[in-house]
Amino acid sequence: MSYRIGVIAGVIAAVVGLPTLIGLVGGLERTAAGEVAVVRDGGPFDDNAIRQIIDPGSGLTWAGMWSSVHTYPAQQRFYTITSDPKRATALGVDVVTTPSSDGVNLGIEGTLYFTLNLDHESLRRFDDRYGTRTFRGQDDAARHAWEGDEGWAAFFGQAVRPVIDNAMRVQVGAHRCAELVASCGLVQETGAKAGLEVRDTVTNVVKVQNGVNATLARDLPAMLGGDFITGVRFNLVKVTLPAEVQKAVDRSLAAAALVSEARAKVAQAEAESEANRARQEGYDKCPACADIDRLKSLPRGITVYAPGNADAVVVPSR
Repeated sequence: MSYRIGVIAGVIAAVVGLPTLIGLVGGLERTAAGEVAVVRDGGPFDDNAIRQIIDPGSGLTWAGMWSSVHTYPAQQRFYTITSDPKRATALGVDVVTTPSSDGVNLGIEGTLYFTLNLDHESLRRFDDRYGTRTFRGQDDAARHAWEGDEGWAAFFGQAVRPVIDNAMRVQVGAHRCAELVASCGLVQETGAKAGLEVRDTVTNVVKVQNGVNATLARDLPAMLGGDFITGVRFNLVKVTLPAEVQKAVDRSLAAAALVSEARAKVAQAEAESEANRARQEGYDKCPACADIDRLKSLPRGITVYAPGNADAVVVPSR
């Protein structure tokens, strides 16, 4: 009887002790240098409130048994914007095109730099608002923002990218295509002449970049519900034409180059003709000058020259 009681007691101790041991071991957490953690209570008798914030690069920290740890990136992040679909295959790289004021879909090449606000109060509000829901990524899977790079990319794509796209649309849409890409005028019906004019497209691109930065500084906190993203800086590298339009520009430039080459040849021929005419007039006035020029043009080594004499002998010099 006592043996059975001992066995039952041992089983009960194992059933109670093993989860407790697991909870004790699992209650220790640490963060790497590039991540910050928001810890939520998760025990059987706890609520789901935020328990604490673990700063980047911490040592082993007691986070509580069965707590839920939401890890977010703490370092500066990069969001690459490209007009080349082949580059949009990695996380954090997206294709962005937006129309100009005259209806040309322009490609954007640039990079957005930003950092998650590491202030503890801001992190608490961020996790309450975005860490407790899922976001659908490009693979159509739903993930939390703290579930690795894929989760963060899903959050960014649904919550932040629409604000960026709107800023691009507003700023690029304030300019005509040829004001941002000078060659655009070459393929526009009313812009062929204007396309050949010198435009300060660099200044206009800088205006777009500054406008996007100002718009994001205003709209991101308003749309996200807080100053969760800091250090936002967009660097606009260039604005590109659609592939088919660029091909038309290349053909136009190639044709213009051929025309210029033909005109150069005509101008050269006219110049040579004018030179020959002037030279002949000079010979008419000075016949001896013609003989002098002929002597100058003879190959070296000729010692006898008798123009008009069929019996003349030419003796090469030794």
